[in-house]
Amino acid sequence: MHTLVIGGTGHIGTYLVPRLVRLGHDVTVVSRGERTPYHSDGTWANVRFVQVDRAAEDAAGTFGQRVAELGPDIVIDLICFTEDSARQLVEAVEGKVQHLLHCGTIWVHGPSAMVPTREDAPREPFGDYGIQKAAIEAYLLGKARRDGLPVTIIHPGHICGPGWTPVNPAGNFDLGVYEKLAQGHEVLLPNLGLETLNPVHADDVAGVFLAAIASRSTAIGESFHAVAGDAMTLRGYAHAVAEWFGRKAELGFLPIGQLRQQQSMQDAAATWDHVEHSPNCSMEKAERLLGFRPRYSAIDAALAGISWLVDNGKIAST
Repeated sequence: MHTLVIGGTGHIGTYLVPRLVRLGHDVTVVSRGERTPYHSDGTWANVRFVQVDRAAEDAAGTFGQRVAELGPDIVIDLICFTEDSARQLVEAVEGKVQHLLHCGTIWVHGPSAMVPTREDAPREPFGDYGIQKAAIEAYLLGKARRDGLPVTIIHPGHICGPGWTPVNPAGNFDLGVYEKLAQGHEVLLPNLGLETLNPVHADDVAGVFLAAIASRSTAIGESFHAVAGDAMTLRGYAHAVAEWFGRKAELGFLPIGQLRQQQSMQDAAATWDHVEHSPNCSMEKAERLLGFRPRYSAIDAALAGISWLVDNGKIAST
């Protein structure tokens, strides 16, 4: 199969593209060409790269046609963020591809209500990112029902892995939180630290995409979560990280409104976003329909990123 991956050198593509090559796919990666994969792998020598600025070509109305002209059998879209962008791609490739796979997000659900949240739970997204992704999902699944568009949607959680910073137990990306846990200093958590995060290792996200391709007839017209098999509370996460550093977590708790006043604007926004969502999503559907079970637990996925940060001098553990 000629498989085209849009945005294939990022978190997910770093794992997905080499696995596609090993499975015998003829792989083309479309990207801006500004990033190299997070890990070197000899299989990348067998990948064709096409440099395209999607935002510019979407604005010009030419991106979808550019993809269609490359003649793929399968299109995996990892970087679509607006319904208009999705429409342009679909209108160009509809009837020409065997499978279109779109990368969504668990943010389409909005705040967790009944947990673990299933894919068929009512959508209550908030914030531009979640709202746009939910609109894309509604459009794509509507096209599948009405017109037989061969589409599958994969919704990752908080993507983790070597090479980038996982969300920390305070619900933001401040590396100082990890350093405090490593050094035995107090870390302040919002409320009672019982809100949840739903990490996933990027390799497991790649695995869901591959399972959907392998089970094409079952996967078409469906959406699937891509998270670890468990969620973790902020408090539990903090204790696990401190223990990994050989420490006991020293934790304090503040109402989130008070905590935000002590954080930078960026950290405060991230903490609020994660606490308000508090995702805890089910992987039952992916196991039942695709035969997929994640390899990494939530804490193992997060520790894969934290370990890399320590090894590369991004976190001072002593």
